[in-house]
Amino acid sequence: MILPCLHFIFLSATTSSAAAAATTSAASNNAATSNNLQTSLTLDSSVIATGFAKTGQETPTAGQSASLTSTNNFINFCATVPGVPITNGQQIKTGSCNPAPMGVIAATTNMPSSKFTFPTNFGTIPANQAFTINMAINNIQTGTFVNAQANYYSAPQQVNAQGTIIGHTHVVIQKLDAIDQTTPADPSVFAFFKGINSAAVNGVVSADVTAGLPAGVYRLASINAAANHQPVLVAIAQHGSLDDMVYFTVSDSAAGAAAGASNSTAAATNNAAASTTSAAAAATSKAATGTARKPIGAKNA
Repeated sequence: MILPCLHFIFLSATTSSAAAAATTSAASNNAATSNNLQTSLTLDSSVIATGFAKTGQETPTAGQSASLTSTNNFINFCATVPGVPITNGQQIKTGSCNPAPMGVIAATTNMPSSKFTFPTNFGTIPANQAFTINMAINNIQTGTFVNAQANYYSAPQQVNAQGTIIGHTHVVIQKLDAIDQTTPADPSVFAFFKGINSAAVNGVVSADVTAGLPAGVYRLASINAAANHQPVLVAIAQHGSLDDMVYFTVSDSAAGAAAGASNSTAAATNNAAASTTSAAAAATSKAATGTARKPIGAKNA
């Protein structure tokens, strides 16, 4: 009777030890999981922005509105707008709610800027002829362009080791009714759009408009963006434009004028060549005449 009792005690102790080990292992796994902030489903206390709990109107200020508030960084904000789908990396034309944070905000010393060098502002180019858009760009590490069909707005803005926004740019041309049009253009209608996924060369990005444009007046604008296509974000509200815009004319007569100028240049070149030939011939003829008039053996005076 003593041996079975001891055997029971041994089994009970072994089972308890195994259970304790399993519990310890599970705890270790949970701890490891919770230490990976990019897989944890718990908001880490170190990133809680206590300022989000303030409306900004604790002391009312004329002309300002109270902010929406949160004590958990709005992590469940999209759950408060039922019926609106999660963006989930998609371009949902009917609208969506995006849970991704804004990310790293660029310092004032790294605010992007750009300037079109062609077409020039109020310039004129020939109709229906290929041309290349050139734009100088500063303070964007261009050439990072994620899949816009799968990763649209799906990650925070990031910067490189120098604090420069990692991203790319887009250029868009819209046709206007007149160069002095005052009604807002329709953003859903454009004549040309290009996301530039290549890195700038010597600080300049380019896009080929291979088919050209019909005659008319146009507006060309840049859309500087972070890697996941969101507009670039910077540290202060008061700053110059982070994008550029120019207005230009596309003209049928510009093509004719260009051809005329080319023909005129060619004609002028031909005339100059003819004049040079005539002058040379005249000089040769004069020289021959002088030689003929001088008697053989005659001395110079």
